[in-house]
Amino acid sequence: MTKKIAVVAANGKAGKLIVKEAVQRGMDVTAFVRSENATVAQEAVVKDIMDLTAEDLAGFDVVVDAFGAWTPETLPQHSTTLEHLCDVLSGSQTRLLVVGGAGSLYVNPEHTVTVSDGPDFPEIFKPLASAMAAALADLRKRDDVNWTYISPAGDFQADGDRTGEYILGGEELTLNDRGESIISYADYAIAMVDEIESGNHVRQRISVVRK
Repeated sequence: MTKKIAVVAANGKAGKLIVKEAVQRGMDVTAFVRSENATVAQEAVVKDIMDLTAEDLAGFDVVVDAFGAWTPETLPQHSTTLEHLCDVLSGSQTRLLVVGGAGSLYVNPEHTVTVSDGPDFPEIFKPLASAMAAALADLRKRDDVNWTYISPAGDFQADGDRTGEYILGGEELTLNDRGESIISYADYAIAMVDEIESGNHVRQRISVVRK
């Protein structure tokens, strides 16, 4: 049966590639956007993420949250938008897959130290990492939503090549055989759509890195 997918914030760089990957695999994709649809989705709904209702998202097998905020004043929206989507989907069978961040990945087996805690983590990215970590912490408390949070590698390359391969990791920062933590948006989209198809990691955070 064809999966019915909603991609929220679909006009963003990650959103567009996730839509493209899902459409290429024959899925029925609806893009939720704030302005004219710039994706290859078969259907589009122009609506702000905070205005979405249970009725808007009813009937979808999976909702992908590709929302991103980058400026100091908008960073708290990582939490408010994700909480809103969770509230809208609460109690439903619809799965929620979230485009996450790498800063919250752990670098020790005790899971007490994260990537963003490291001395080499750029100061400029700390507010973003903190905001995304807070949203993930809130998400972990939700047992009323079938969520999956997918963290990219540390070097998340918007225009990187689509290699078609990746390594699936868990809560800890995973390096490839070359000692790299890197993945392109295109390969990340493959991992996202693989998870849409499999549904193997409900209420879990997973991570991906280029092979």
